Amino acid sequence: MVDLVDLESRRVFHVVAMPYPGRGHINPMINFCKLLVSRKPDILITFIITEEWLAYISTHPKPDAIRIATVPNVLPSERDRALDFPGYYEAVMTKMEAPFEQLLDHLEPPVTAIIGDIELRCAIDLGNRRNIPVAALWTMPATFFSILHHFHLFAQNQDSPIDLLVETAENIPGISSSNLAELRAIFRRNDLRVLQLALECISKVHKARYLLFTSVYELEAKAIDTLKATFPFPVYSIGPAIPYLQLEASSSGANYSHNSPDYQKWLDCQPEGSVLYISLGSFLSVSRTQMDEMVAGLQDCSVRYLWVAREEAYRLKEICSDKGLVLPWCDQLKVLCHPSVGGFWTHCGWNSTLEAIFAGVPMLTFPLFLDQHSNSRQIVDEWRIGWKVQEEMREEHLVIREEISQLVQQFMDLESSERKGMSRRAKQLKSICHLAIAEGGSSVKNTDAFIGNILQEICV
Repeated sequence: MVDLVDLESRRVFHVVAMPYPGRGHINPMINFCKLLVSRKPDILITFIITEEWLAYISTHPKPDAIRIATVPNVLPSERDRALDFPGYYEAVMTKMEAPFEQLLDHLEPPVTAIIGDIELRCAIDLGNRRNIPVAALWTMPATFFSILHHFHLFAQNQDSPIDLLVETAENIPGISSSNLAELRAIFRRNDLRVLQLALECISKVHKARYLLFTSVYELEAKAIDTLKATFPFPVYSIGPAIPYLQLEASSSGANYSHNSPDYQKWLDCQPEGSVLYISLGSFLSVSRTQMDEMVAGLQDCSVRYLWVAREEAYRLKEICSDKGLVLPWCDQLKVLCHPSVGGFWTHCGWNSTLEAIFAGVPMLTFPLFLDQHSNSRQIVDEWRIGWKVQEEMREEHLVIREEISQLVQQFMDLESSERKGMSRRAKQLKSICHLAIAEGGSSVKNTDAFIGNILQEICV
């Protein structure tokens, strides 16, 4: 019989983690790596990013057990990514495999496991060629993965162009009519190449050894149970892959109040639940016309707000009144957990959605791209912890100042019965989320099981 403890003591447990080169992928993967180290302190993790993200990841506090390595950029700049997302998406899948493999040749000690972002496409094939177990990580909801997986299975059996499949597909097992409507809204004709590439990524997953979701099991139990029954290998929900470990560490610091940034001090001066936090993500944004309507609507109502507007922050700061604070960046999770924040106007990115759930904050949903439309439906229709800013998913629909002013005023009315119900449900999901990451919770047990599986696989 193999003595796993003895074998483990003689071998370094070296994991390579490779995220898709985007903030919404890098953040959850580095957070999961920190969780792995917290559960197994003697692990060594090599976190591989493209060169353009090195300065960004260097600002993340991380344990010594996580080291950073780089591969060349796939496009010259982040601006190129925003201007031609389908082109960038394809470049990631075609240009990262060779430098990734070259880097694997030179890493010491030998790699014992790979955590690869599913949207890289190459990680699973590379691991299999080298007989290294690969855990495929999905940084969007399990529900959205399930939709794409069912559509992939359907598309495999059809001899039709992808655009015709999106428009004509009906009664696909596992995809409801609302799911199909979301696919049609998400993948408009000019985005169909993105859908095709995404389905190619999904097609690789069955060759992995593990499937990891940054979700919480209790939030998506039906979708996760279905996927567990679909794949012949372990499927684990290990989320929320948000920086809650860092939040706990900073909150317990002796100089926490003294070192707080100015926006934290501003929040400290606001009444409980009175502030609407606004952030529409770090990648795509709304048009300047829509942004100006947002400013006007917020100015017309009496609600206080903290708005992270990135490169638009300076311009907006000049026209916003003193009841609003406009910033280029903030520590989002810390802000959402502040008692003065009572709502979150969000693009519904999955990481932002999980952070709002972790903080127990209701949401105004304003999806822009991909899974964000599906996330909005979960927030509004399934969990019932938010409202939609606009009812229809139309690209050119402008939400005008009068609509915004009225909606925000009603949404932030903490005394209305509808708002009280939303807040109560948000607090219930917060409790579920916190229980999942407590000792003995579903995410902790899944993380420990994943570590145990990998150890047994490499030791036997």
